[in-house]
Amino acid sequence: MGSGSSPCASCRLLRRRCAKGCIFAPYFPSDDPHKFAIVHKVFGASNVSKMLQELPIHQRGDAVSSLVYEANARMRDPVYGCVGAISFLQNQVSQLQMQLAVAQAEILCIQMQQEPVALPSQIDQHQHHHHHQDHDQKSLLLSNSDINSIPHQYFSSFASPSNVIQDPLKKESLWT
Repeated sequence: MGSGSSPCASCRLLRRRCAKGCIFAPYFPSDDPHKFAIVHKVFGASNVSKMLQELPIHQRGDAVSSLVYEANARMRDPVYGCVGAISFLQNQVSQLQMQLAVAQAEILCIQMQQEPVALPSQIDQHQHHHHHQDHDQKSLLLSNSDINSIPHQYFSSFASPSNVIQDPLKKESLWT
């Protein structure tokens, strides 16, 4: 038999004898029948068998992991599969990058507002007056460019995934 004394999960599900060289046995052990069942339901046993036979042995384990992941994703989202999960994650990355940029801009504004005006001790009154005007203009610019004045709608487009793509990650793992 493929793996010890009991048939592998695929041979058990397909109700066939698990031969010594069973291509499924190393990847679909009998103690995890759900793993093969979902891959079989989405891709079909014969297609999976063909895929595995066409691959070098050292790549088959990764291929099975990918098939299991995609099969689980397809069961949750038959239209988009793992592409839906990838799109959701890309939206999250964009949202977080935008939040980071906003936070960095807020930090910069705060740092610039708190920056002390360094005046050399030997300055004539004209230079002092000119520098003071520059500082007032800088403060005015910073107060008028408050990051909170940016419309919330601008950021909401980054924050929400499309209506079609659901949150595939809040459910159980796609790997099992």
